[in-house]
Amino acid sequence: MHSYRRDLAMLRDRNFTLLLVARTISVLGAAFAPVALAFGVLALPGATARTLSVVLTAEALPMVVFMLVGGVIADRLPRHRVMMTAESLNALAFLALAAMMLIGWTPLIALAVAAAFSGVSTAILFPALTGIVPDVVEADRLQTANALLGLGTNISRVAGLVMGGMTVVLIGAGWALVVSGLMFALAAVLVTALRLRPVPPTAEAVRPARTSLVDGVRSVFADLRGGWREFVSRQWLWVVVAQFSLLVLAMQAAHGVLGPLVAKEQMGGAAAWSAVLAGEAIGMLAGILVTLRLRPSRPILVATLMTLPSALPYLLLGISAPLWTVVLGAVVMGVCFDVFGVLWNTTMQREVPPEALSRVSSYDALGSLMFGPIGLMLAGPAAILVGARSALLGCAALILLASLAALLFPGVRGLRAPDPATEAQAPVEAV
Repeated sequence: MHSYRRDLAMLRDRNFTLLLVARTISVLGAAFAPVALAFGVLALPGATARTLSVVLTAEALPMVVFMLVGGVIADRLPRHRVMMTAESLNALAFLALAAMMLIGWTPLIALAVAAAFSGVSTAILFPALTGIVPDVVEADRLQTANALLGLGTNISRVAGLVMGGMTVVLIGAGWALVVSGLMFALAAVLVTALRLRPVPPTAEAVRPARTSLVDGVRSVFADLRGGWREFVSRQWLWVVVAQFSLLVLAMQAAHGVLGPLVAKEQMGGAAAWSAVLAGEAIGMLAGILVTLRLRPSRPILVATLMTLPSALPYLLLGISAPLWTVVLGAVVMGVCFDVFGVLWNTTMQREVPPEALSRVSSYDALGSLMFGPIGLMLAGPAAILVGARSALLGCAALILLASLAALLFPGVRGLRAPDPATEAQAPVEAV
């Protein structure tokens, strides 16, 4: 029987504990950042919603554009060094934003450039984070490691949203951005202290010592093609990513626009929507406890089934159900999405070769998120044309149909986890 005591014993592993603490602090800083940045920009003289839109777009676009490049970098270089660089870049970006706001020198172009550096750092960090877990822990402990990392992440997100708002109110947005930047800097220092075994370079990663710019670009595209081959060669992988591109479209529309709109107009305002978000957060924390015990033989089948209940809160909002049922639906959604996330990351780390894992992770992130902005753009017109509640029902239907369609593929239903008794347990050596 699986034991929580064995799970917690992982905290005695120096490398894993450093990674866990660094990631938890980094996410706390990231949770501070949106509140501080939004209120800081809007408080500037002459600032409007357009000003904030320009700054946030400057942050978002590089994150999408450089995501695949981030995967190449993380597969070529030691991942903890890549993470250190990304965290340091994020620290500099937010400390620069803080400095501009505190001294009162805030030209829009300077704010946008600093925000863009933050977007680049996120694009570099995410693929490295997915790839580094197998470098830190043994193969049979990947799911536990992902669950504990998820627990720290979820706690930080909830705490950061609350603490970020309080910090902005008490000491101002500029100083809140300073706190955020210092958290990223501390995460960089902790990641630097990791001692991991050297990974021998693969044939793809070996390049001539001197290359022209053209050769360098060609080598990047060659790496991207290699990552793409790994990605499309696994049916379960590309099918679920395609499913998630539709799920994220629907969820961005429902969570970002339609849900708050219904809460404001028909459920009492921000307090009602805050209750829904709180239910989701509680579910996310509970989901981690589930994943510490759950060891399905067909992890992608179970993970995909877990996406079906994510339609529940939108369905309940669409049929004018009482608020308490919507909150309960959000709790269920939070549990299911955390179970999905842990099973998904663990399976990728087991099934994808380590030398291609970060590139495959970058294709996963790009494919899953690429339709999100479309959902945000369509939500407003849909609410006007058919009403917010009807649009929410449409979002729920899209989630259900995409999830059921994914279950039709044998690769999704049939992929099996390795037998725990025979799974490789070679230790991760420190250097």
